[in-house]
Amino acid sequence: MLQPKKTKFRKFQKRKVSGLKVQQLNFGIYGIQSLSCGRLSASCIEAARRAMTRKLKRTGQIWIRVFPDLGVSQKPAEVRMGKGKGQINHWVCPVKKGQILFEINGVSASLALQAVQLAQHKLPLKTQFIQNF
Repeated sequence: MLQPKKTKFRKFQKRKVSGLKVQQLNFGIYGIQSLSCGRLSASCIEAARRAMTRKLKRTGQIWIRVFPDLGVSQKPAEVRMGKGKGQINHWVCPVKKGQILFEINGVSASLALQAVQLAQHKLPLKTQFIQNF
């Protein structure tokens, strides 16, 4: 799964994810663009990537435009309050509205649409299929 090799701090503060980040397709012809703000976990990103790769049968090329670099800490179950912050449980990526999540190139439009629809079911955010003409 995706996670940073090295970080400046061991634990992170929670950030509010809001705003607009309109991006363009830079690498591929087709892409997935977010329509809402939120946080994508590393497991969601990997599940979407696997779904697209299996549908495309390893043809074409996929770019992942997001990276989970924000650690989310959680205390174990049934632990009393206090005694400091919990350990890092999973990694997330803050996503703004209009941000490009994935890009695809080298396949037909119908196959790319099918792959994107499979990936959209794995993502917790509202997304749309975009195409560069």
